[in-house]
Amino acid sequence: MIILGIDPGIAIVGYGIIEVVGNSIKLLEYGCITTSSKSPVPKRLSFIMKEMRSIIDEFKPDEMAIEELFFNKNAKTVINVAQARGVEILAGIEAGLKIYEYTPLQIKQAIVGYGRAEKIQVQETIKTILRLSEIPKPDDAADAIAVAVCHSFSRKFKELYEMR
Repeated sequence: MIILGIDPGIAIVGYGIIEVVGNSIKLLEYGCITTSSKSPVPKRLSFIMKEMRSIIDEFKPDEMAIEELFFNKNAKTVINVAQARGVEILAGIEAGLKIYEYTPLQIKQAIVGYGRAEKIQVQETIKTILRLSEIPKPDDAADAIAVAVCHSFSRKFKELYEMR
């Protein structure tokens, strides 16, 4: 099974693609889709959609997992990120993927075993699980990998996390 993990955003969308065979997890690819804050929001959303389609077409994931939004105090930022997250989800839906969503707490709990773990603990654990020589950079890509790994650990109960 190939899982596409997404750390949603409008300025930076992290993505991580893993392959799961039995109990073995292999990192296939990771990176970020970036947009300029100087570009109008519709152009940024269009670019994210185009890039998401390209990633999905290239790696042909079986499922997609995305982090739920974490709300901060800036309403304008939340609205733009929510719009981008909608585009990211739509790209998966158009490709026929089932979409699963996890809160930051659930991701940390699945990866580290503690829902209030620090970001570095999650990154170090991902590095160990995937037998990597270093922590994936940037943080948005590392977060997306964590979302994908979290989903792989939740496979037996994945119906609980399916977007409806």
